[in-house]
Amino acid sequence: MAPPGRRTRGERRIRGDAPGAREARGRAFVRVWNLVRRIPPGRVMTYGQIAGLLGNVLSPRAVGWAMHGCPPDVPWQRVVNARGGCSTERMPGFPPGIQRALLEEEGIEFRPNGTLDLARYRWEPPPSVLAVVIETTEEEQDDGPA
Repeated sequence: MAPPGRRTRGERRIRGDAPGAREARGRAFVRVWNLVRRIPPGRVMTYGQIAGLLGNVLSPRAVGWAMHGCPPDVPWQRVVNARGGCSTERMPGFPPGIQRALLEEEGIEFRPNGTLDLARYRWEPPPSVLAVVIETTEEEQDDGPA
């Protein structure tokens, strides 16, 4: 496994519809969802933080797309932008303020400018959690689709 923020030799960032991109994107999205499921209530991660921890195989924007299409059991509201702000306000189909309201229910406080204090609320997963996320994703791929 490559250190956080590094792709392994020969591993490329996923772009468009290159051969194998759909399957690779699927594996990468599953890793994102598996990591986000482990964020404790009252804590957050950023799109860029998740991208980096998973080896930058996805860009922060692609992590956002993964969250947009996540399964219902993924606490999507716990992923915020690099400033500590909510990024769902411009998304069609999302009620205004829903992400903030869900985070406030978990005890997160927002500043007057609408951002939260990342130094206080950012979750840094221990290496053991990252290993489980990677291992679980690889096992799911070995077993085929659920």
